[in-house]
Amino acid sequence: MPNISLAAEKIGNLGMFPITNSLLATWIVMIFLFVISWFATRKLIIIPGRFQSIIEMTVGGLYDLFGSVAGSFVGVFFPLIATLFLFILTANWMGLLPGFGTIGFFHETGEFIPLLRGATADLNTTLALAIIAVIAIQYYGFKTIGFHYSTRFINFANPLMFFLGILELISEFSKIISFAFRLFGNIFAGEVLLTVMAFLMPFVVPLPFVTMELFVGLVQALIFSMLTTVFLNVAVSHGKE
Repeated sequence: MPNISLAAEKIGNLGMFPITNSLLATWIVMIFLFVISWFATRKLIIIPGRFQSIIEMTVGGLYDLFGSVAGSFVGVFFPLIATLFLFILTANWMGLLPGFGTIGFFHETGEFIPLLRGATADLNTTLALAIIAVIAIQYYGFKTIGFHYSTRFINFANPLMFFLGILELISEFSKIISFAFRLFGNIFAGEVLLTVMAFLMPFVVPLPFVTMELFVGLVQALIFSMLTTVFLNVAVSHGKE
């Protein structure tokens, strides 16, 4: 039976900084997206070729999709939410590639340590993404509305508004947990399912599950980015009738 670890495994050190297999996968995702972005923008032409057309359709489709939720603020939010979507989607799908979880080395204790693990199958990664999203929500709230945005959480107008402010504050912290565990739970569970199925019935049987996980990876990226868009829209609309 394959070894399944809830936590990412350490594969080395960079000075005093420990390197895990999920962190290495995160760097690969970042490099991949950077290279694609560089090739897509280094020589833009009026009549685009095939590659530029694909990139333009992808970006335009995402802009329209998020614009249906963000409305007039889509131009402000789009760089953040599109980055979150593309990073999460790439990380989710890259974790399904051959070699992730199967190529590695044996520790001196005899435990097999995979060299690569899906980036979003590590709670540290999804927690970091959740913190970024929630901080961005507060940032755009204060940037758009100003100091008045703080009355969403601290309001002494009357006891009811004060109580509602406390609930809003708790709700903002709960978003971090919700974002992080929803994404981590779905992706980690999918990788465990694929690992077990590949061990019990290799080759043909896991293929339908891989297709299912491709769909799950897309859905989870959409859920994370769309919820971020909704919460951003609520933040910048605070106090408006």
